[in-house]
Amino acid sequence: MKSVKLHSQLSRLVVNSLVFLLLFSLNLSAQEGDAANGEKLFKSTCAACHKLDAKLVGPALKGVTERREQDWLISWIKDSPGMIKSGDKLAIQVFEENNKLPMTQNPQLSDQDIIDILEYTKGEPIASESESVAQEVDPGVERGKKIFKTNCAACHKLEGKLIGPPLLNIGDKYENEWLKLWIKDNVALIASGDKLAKTASEYSPIGMTPFPQLSDEDLDDLLKYLAVGDVKEVAASTATSAKDEEIFNKPGFGVLPTLALTILAFLILVIIVSLTINKKVVEGEESTGSMLKTLFFNPFLRFLAILFFLLLGAWLLFGWLMQIDLNEGYQPIQPIAFSHTVHAGDNKIDCQYCHSSAKNSKTSGIPSANVCMNCHKTITEYKGELFDGHTKEDLDNEIQKIYNAVGWDKDNLKYIEGAVEKPIEWVRIHNLADFAYYNHSQHVTVAGLECQKCHGPVETMHEVRQFSPLTMDWCITCHRETEVDLTENGYYKNIHDQLANKYGVEKVTEAQMGGLECGKCHY
Repeated sequence: MKSVKLHSQLSRLVVNSLVFLLLFSLNLSAQEGDAANGEKLFKSTCAACHKLDAKLVGPALKGVTERREQDWLISWIKDSPGMIKSGDKLAIQVFEENNKLPMTQNPQLSDQDIIDILEYTKGEPIASESESVAQEVDPGVERGKKIFKTNCAACHKLEGKLIGPPLLNIGDKYENEWLKLWIKDNVALIASGDKLAKTASEYSPIGMTPFPQLSDEDLDDLLKYLAVGDVKEVAASTATSAKDEEIFNKPGFGVLPTLALTILAFLILVIIVSLTINKKVVEGEESTGSMLKTLFFNPFLRFLAILFFLLLGAWLLFGWLMQIDLNEGYQPIQPIAFSHTVHAGDNKIDCQYCHSSAKNSKTSGIPSANVCMNCHKTITEYKGELFDGHTKEDLDNEIQKIYNAVGWDKDNLKYIEGAVEKPIEWVRIHNLADFAYYNHSQHVTVAGLECQKCHGPVETMHEVRQFSPLTMDWCITCHRETEVDLTENGYYKNIHDQLANKYGVEKVTEAQMGGLECGKCHY
């Protein structure tokens, strides 16, 4: 006969507790990071964009484990773009706080590798997240940026060859003291027999301009800027533009609601009439027949219905006819993703720099690719804010399309011998009917109108669209409302005075000067 040993509840509790503690200790040992290994991984993987205690391309990472959960950090470091695409709110917030600069994926790192890196980033507590977002860049970097733009930008870029070599992180190649001597008077340094100076001078046959006027403090600031490059301050918050608020607050009533109300009013009228004429008197009492029968067979209601649908049909027909060839909002895809926001908005390039014939010709003209090359001989890559879902690589390729069209070698800064130029086939947006005459110079030069009067806020459009309807009614309304001040133009002064006296006004509108005559636009 077998004997069965029964365990008491206390013994089972002790065994379960020991198992739990064992598993918990194993989990802790697996999650404990190796700071020494983390330092090596940090320097090989993260140090190009991050420092522990200062902002570089990305934010400072010291104490990051105090601000984020470890599991989230592991996922972020392994595949940050994937987290952003998945809609992770915290990932999107971090992406936007850091100028929307994409972080490199690191799928090769194991969870333990990332835990080691996070262990290395631990240290004394630093400023809270909100304070780190508002963290200011070293003022010396800003001063160095101004010095660079004033003295160096004509021949050098931070990244990419211009006349001279790229200067970003130049301090990693040469000692700062030597760089100061070179910048102040490279000619004297070469003449002194300095071997490094002679080697550097062989980079280009064009000698570098000496800058003896720069103080040591100026050079220190310049080298600080060259060490970190362009660091944008992170905006604390975003707000909806006033224009967007206006659009949402004033949506307008619209044609369809108007049509629906008209039909509803007609149906109410029909019901009232049918109920009124359908009453019968039977043995001194009123009785009501079928209202549906009345609707179909009453001659008066049939007449109302026919009249209503004829008017409705005419209204819809003429509404459809009036919209033929109205292209307001037309926004075709262009062969190059040229952004007017970047050129006319951010960089304040005047409209007539590119469309130079608008002031003295009937047409505004499409700029040739050579006009683009005035700037893009040296601007070979896009460094601004990304837009319309484009990546930096996408926009760099758009600039390359200009080089392909004109046959330009951006690496050697010269036109390719024997290259065949290819026209850029832009898609026309604004197109008046052939029987309507319009002269740009009459409006731009004589009337002094801004381009935005007809073309809308082009400086806010990444991809240009037709802003105005360009109908006859739209033109006539503008002529009736636009006051023409020609008092400063001696040629028109007498005409203006005569018309002002004739109409009893101080200023004459374009319509009063003959702007409504048919032959002005149709001849």
